[in-house]
Amino acid sequence: MHSTDMHKPEKSVAAARRQFLLDSARLACGVGLLGVGIGLYAKQAKALPPLAIRPPGALKEGDFLGACIRCGLCVRDCPYDILGLAKPEEPVATGTPYFVARQLPCEMCEDIPCVKACPTGALDHGLTDINKARMGLAVLVDQENCLNFLGLRCDICYRVCPVIDKAITLEQQLNARTGKHALFIPVVHSDACTGCGKCEKACPLEVAAIKVYPRELAKGEPGKHYRLGWVEKEKAGGSLVAPDVQHQYNLPEGMRYESGKGLMPSEAPPAAPPPAAPGAQPGLPKALQGGKL
Repeated sequence: MHSTDMHKPEKSVAAARRQFLLDSARLACGVGLLGVGIGLYAKQAKALPPLAIRPPGALKEGDFLGACIRCGLCVRDCPYDILGLAKPEEPVATGTPYFVARQLPCEMCEDIPCVKACPTGALDHGLTDINKARMGLAVLVDQENCLNFLGLRCDICYRVCPVIDKAITLEQQLNARTGKHALFIPVVHSDACTGCGKCEKACPLEVAAIKVYPRELAKGEPGKHYRLGWVEKEKAGGSLVAPDVQHQYNLPEGMRYESGKGLMPSEAPPAAPPPAAPGAQPGLPKALQGGKL
């Protein structure tokens, strides 16, 4: 047997060891890159960008991301090609549907085909009235350049609103610059705004003065300890607190508070004196009236 044949097993073992180490290193790198990718995806999916609006009936963002399977059926069934699926390079969770109002607003289809197409309920099938959709919320973000605030009758956002006189109304104010003209200021009402984006799309400015944002971004939220007395009173059908006679602070002088009636005079006004008899002189005793002693 030659000596070269005796060294062949050693060489094959060494080669196998090197291959094993190389494969292990590749696997470790792959797992590391996968972890980085998952981390980036999770970070990306945490919040919806300001200009990305979900389709009608979308659940709250966290629930929506958990329920949406990225099937694209809502995008397929949108008759106006408004919805799109987020690409990996976009700041929206990859594969999820959204639209940008300034580019293409929701056309408010009465039969809401995108919702019907959703197989998982990420778009709530309980939404049957498109006017009750809450895709986002319009916010008048630029009062300095809004034409209505400048005294130029624009009103376009008001006119194109599909829920006109409910979601957007016009509030009349005096034009302080001229002192004699009126301003017609657009006012958005969050309880009626569908977030369709038609107002933002129609704004004639180069950069829209009114924008539609996700509702979580557009609205604040008061602390749970806040209570609006007039709201609680309306819910209860009456005052929740009985009047405290001993501690009625800061009432106007001569006034008292009566439950259900509000402020009342604290004392009845003195009765008016009876009218004087004809020929009587005020301030004189009766015995001296008429010159008699």
